Amino acid sequence: MRTLAVLVLLLNITLWYVAAHLPESDDKSAAGSGSLPRVTSLKLTGKGGALSPEAATVSCVALGWFESRADAKKLAEGDTGLSSGHYEVFEGEQALPPLHWVLIPPQPHPVAQIELQELEAKGVDAYLVTEGENRNAISLGLFESREAAISMLEEKKQKNLNAVLAKFTRNQVSYGLSFEVRSDSARAKAEELASARGTNFDFIEINECKGLAKSENTP
Repeated sequence: MRTLAVLVLLLNITLWYVAAHLPESDDKSAAGSGSLPRVTSLKLTGKGGALSPEAATVSCVALGWFESRADAKKLAEGDTGLSSGHYEVFEGEQALPPLHWVLIPPQPHPVAQIELQELEAKGVDAYLVTEGENRNAISLGLFESREAAISMLEEKKQKNLNAVLAKFTRNQVSYGLSFEVRSDSARAKAEELASARGTNFDFIEINECKGLAKSENTP
């Protein structure tokens, strides 16, 4: 009986020793730890296993003026990196310096017609203004030089013509070029176009565009 009790005690000691030295289960450590994987264990995605860079912002560039649509297209499609279909030519009115206008002020149309006929009979180069705020005035000449206009005005007054000096405002239809480009190269692209053109532009506007740059479409 005593021998049996000793054997049971030795068996219990052996079982306790074996249990105490067994390694912990991998499943227990993985499930119970609740920890996130280390940063170094994350896999990078993208071409060649590298993390794709953040898409670059895009700027809208507008510049001008050009005398014709063809001039703008020629520059855009030259050796400047702007591919066909990824730029736009637009129209705009460019204010030009006003001319100096010598004229006889507006009057009722029948009166203006009679006076015009009398001037033409005397060999005076004149025409009837048919539109605008000076409609039914008689134009005696348009001049870029104010001095030349004043000289003509004094000559007409010496002939007892009721002539006055007015400003002839005018605009010219011009053409501009707009395109999208990566924001970090927008200024350089505008300068490249100016260099290819051989002269500076009257204006260059660079504003941020919405959307993502596409490398295959962006110069």
